[in-house]
Parts: sequence; C-alpha cells; structure tokens
Amino acid sequence: MAAITAAMVKELRERTGLGMMECKKALVEADGSVEAAIEELRKSSGLKAAKKAGRTAAEGVSLIKISDDNTVAFILEVNSETDFVARDDNFLAFAQDVLDAAFDKGETDVAKLMEGDLESKREALVQKIGENITVRRVVKVEGPVVGGYVHSNAKIASVVALTAGNAEVARDVAMHAAAVNPRVGKPEEMPEEELEKEKDIIKAQPDMEGKPAEIVEKMMGGRIKKFLKENSLVEQPFVKNPDQTVGELIKAAGGELVGFVRLEVGEGIEKEEVDFAAEVAAAAGTGKA
Repeated sequence: MAAITAAMVKELRERTGLGMMECKKALVEADGSVEAAIEELRKSSGLKAAKKAGRTAAEGVSLIKISDDNTVAFILEVNSETDFVARDDNFLAFAQDVLDAAFDKGETDVAKLMEGDLESKREALVQKIGENITVRRVVKVEGPVVGGYVHSNAKIASVVALTAGNAEVARDVAMHAAAVNPRVGKPEEMPEEELEKEKDIIKAQPDMEGKPAEIVEKMMGGRIKKFLKENSLVEQPFVKNPDQTVGELIKAAGGELVGFVRLEVGEGIEKEEVDFAAEVAAAAGTGKA
C-alpha cells in the first residue's frame, strides 16, 4: 500500500474543499492516487468537480458558427490551462458542443448556457483532464451579411457584419480584423477616454515642448487623425491589397460596416508566472533551482 503523505492530503483538500480525515481516508482507499480519490469522492459525497477553478486558464480556443443564410454568427472562447489540452480532441469536442448549444438556443449568457448537461460535461472533462476549463464568453453577431474567420491555431477568431455585399467579402474583412486587431470599426466609434489618453501622450512628446498652444493643437489634430486611421477597421489598408482600405473594399461590394467582434484566447487574463525549476527542486527536497 502506498504511503499517504501530508502533502497528498493537503493537495486533495485544496482540490476538493473536504475535511482532512475524509481526504486521508479517500487516499488510503485509492492507494495514494489523488485523481482516483477525487473520482471516488465524487461518487460518495456529491462532490461536483475538483477545485481547479482558482487556477488560471488562459489557453484554449476561439470558434465561430454561422447560419446557412449568413445573417447570424456566434463566436465563442473556451479556456484551458495549457495549450496541450487546448489541442486535445475531448476539449475541442466540448468546445464545439458549447458553441452548438449557444447557436441552437440563441443564448449568450454563459451562466444560463452552462446550466444542466453542459456543466456536467465540463465537470467531467475537468475531472478527466485534470485542468481548469472555463467557458469565458459567447457573442452573437447579426446583420444582412455576416462572415467569419478563425486563424489556423484557433487562438484568434473574428466575425464581421455588413449592410450588403457577400459572405466572401465579409470573411476577408474578418480575416483582416483577426490579423491587424483594430480597436474600433469606424473612427467615430473610438471611446472619448481613449482619445483623451492619446492626446495626453501626444502632449508629453518631446517635440511638443515649448511650442505655442495653437501649434500644439494643430500638431495634435494631425496625430489624432493618424491614430484614428491606424486603429479603425474601415480606415486601415486591407491586408490583401494595401492600396485599398477596408472601407473601400466594403464599399466596392455595395455595403457598409455594421460591426465586428474579434476574440483572442486569453486576452486580458493575467497569467501567473510559474518557476517550474523551483517547483521541481522543492518537490525533490533539494531547495535548488
């Protein structure tokens, strides 16, 4: 029989939230296997899933699903802790199940979407894979013409809606958005706080020092215009043809931009830096990196 250490009991307690004696007993019955103990505890105590929710999940996939008539699209991000799991067939199948359910139900509220069967599937997958898995966000995009693009690594996905044109043009614009990552669709959509922040940055630049206020304002106007052009989807040079802006491409197809959504896996999630060498050394009892 395997020796049950305090570290094993501590890990099981942290992952289940159960008492020390209950965890020790489960480990004894599972011959020292933490994963097997969790499985048995789920059966005997109603434990839903190991407590991996506190661990950062910043890897994963972004996926899209578009209606046959190209008027509705759903774009989804599902996260895992490692890229290895993000490429696992079981994880990808779960992500597709979530996307299909969102599309079929027309649901973008993650909490409502995950009620019932999907949450049970997520818990089972967490148990099987041993990583925190989260459904982070689902967004619905509608318009007369909708197109989407998922990058080959499934880390970046984008959906675009146009007033007219065709799905191929919409997909090209979505591909551009995925590649270039514009902040807004049109210059006038740039939030006022972003403009004020940019103006403060411009004012602080060395070549502004000592100049008359009217000169500063004139120089700032030109630089703000450049800033808006660089960060607005319709003003950017189209990646497939830099001689043409994205707006000109859309206009040539007879349409205008309605809106776009771009999801990048892990965007905005603060990742914990882990010193794996130190962890291994500590586990080995050497105290050396």
